[in-house]
Amino acid sequence: MIVYKENLSMALDTIVTHKFRSFLTVLGIIIGIVVVILVGSILTGLKEDLVSQIEEFGTNNIFAFHMSTMSAGRRSRDEWKRKPLTTSDAEAILANCPSVRDVSWRGVAFRSSMRVSYKGNTVRSADFMGVPSNYGAAANVKLERGRFFTESENAHRMPVVIIGPDAAEAMFPNADPLGKQIQINEHPFTVVGITEKSKSSLLGGQGDSSVIIPYKTFRGLMPWEEMLFLIIQAETGLRDKAKDEVESLLRIRRRVKPSEESDFDLTTAERISQQLDSMMLAVSVGAIAISSVGLLVGGIGVMNIMLVSVTERTREIGVRKAIGATRRDIVLQFLFEAMTLAGVGGVLGILIAFGISAMILVLFPMLPSSIPLWSVVAGITVSVAIGLIFGVWPARKAALLDPIEALRYE
Repeated sequence: MIVYKENLSMALDTIVTHKFRSFLTVLGIIIGIVVVILVGSILTGLKEDLVSQIEEFGTNNIFAFHMSTMSAGRRSRDEWKRKPLTTSDAEAILANCPSVRDVSWRGVAFRSSMRVSYKGNTVRSADFMGVPSNYGAAANVKLERGRFFTESENAHRMPVVIIGPDAAEAMFPNADPLGKQIQINEHPFTVVGITEKSKSSLLGGQGDSSVIIPYKTFRGLMPWEEMLFLIIQAETGLRDKAKDEVESLLRIRRRVKPSEESDFDLTTAERISQQLDSMMLAVSVGAIAISSVGLLVGGIGVMNIMLVSVTERTREIGVRKAIGATRRDIVLQFLFEAMTLAGVGGVLGILIAFGISAMILVLFPMLPSSIPLWSVVAGITVSVAIGLIFGVWPARKAALLDPIEALRYE
C-alpha cells in the first residue's frame, strides 16, 4: 500500500511540475469525456421527460390517425391521399370493440392559420383544436382553473374555449382569463377553463399554448378541416386486445384487403417510447464514435508524453535500479503516472461537463439535462483505462533499460 501511495505521489508531483504540458496531453481525453457525459445527460433528461409525457398521455390509450404519427421526414404522396378518420369510425369503435371503454377525438387544423388574441395580445403558434366534451377524460387533460365544456355546449356550437397556461400568459399577462372574451379569427369566444402546465412538451400532447373549442363549433368555424386524431381509451389491462379489435374494425370499414398494409396508424405510449429509445440509441452510438476519436488522440498523447518522460528520466531510472528497484517497481511507477495523468484529464472533463450542463439548464430551460451517475463513473473508468493501456509500452521500455547504460545517459 505504501508503494502505491509513493507512486501516486510521484505521479501527481510530475503532473504539477509540468502543468501546461500535462493539460495539452490530456486535452483529447477531456473533450471525449465531456462529449460522452453531455450526451448521456441530455439523453437521460429526455428519457425522464418522455416518462412524464407518457404519464400525461395515459398509458392505457391508443392513438389513431390516417397518417403515420411517428413519421421521420417527409410523408409520401400516397400517405397524403389517405381518407381521414371520421366521427362515424369513432362511434363504430365504441359500439363494436368490447375492450374499448371510450373514444374521443380532436379536429386538427393543419391547413388553417388561426389568429387568437385579446386586446392586441396574440398567441403565437397556438395549438388549435376542436374536441367533444369527453376529450378531457379520455386524453387526461387536467385543468388548473375553470371547467371543461359540456355536451350541450358542443351540440349547440357554443363559443366557449379552454386555453393553455402559455396562451393565457400571452393574452392575459396581468389579468384572470376566466370569463373574458378572446378573438379567434375575429370571432368572440368566452374562456371557461385553463389547463395545467404540462410536465413536458416533447411529444406534442396537451400543449401549453393549446386553444381548445367544442368540436361542432370547430366544424362550423372551419368546415373544410376534416382530419381527426382519435384517442381510444381501452379497458384496464386490455390495451393490446383493444388495439387488435380497433385495427380489425378499421380495416373492414376502410376496405383494406388482407394482402395490403393498413392505411391508418395505431400508436400507443409504449410504442412511442420504444421508437424514441431507438432514436436515442442511434444518437448515443454516434456520440460514442465521435468521443472515441478524442479518447484515442488523448491516449496517443499520453503514450507520447510518457515516452518523452522515460527519456528525460533515464538517469533517475538508472539510480533507482542501482539501489534495488525491480522491473516491477519501474513498471508500476510509470503506469501509475500514466493512469494518474489520464485520470486527471477524466476528472477535468467531468467538471467541465457539469459546468456546461448547468449552463444549458440556465440558457435553455426547456432542454432537459440531468447527468446520471453511470456517466460520471464511466468517464473516470474510461480515462484511467486509457492511461493503463497507453502507458504499458513506455512503462515496459523504462523497466527494460540497462541500469549501467542508464546511469551513463546525459
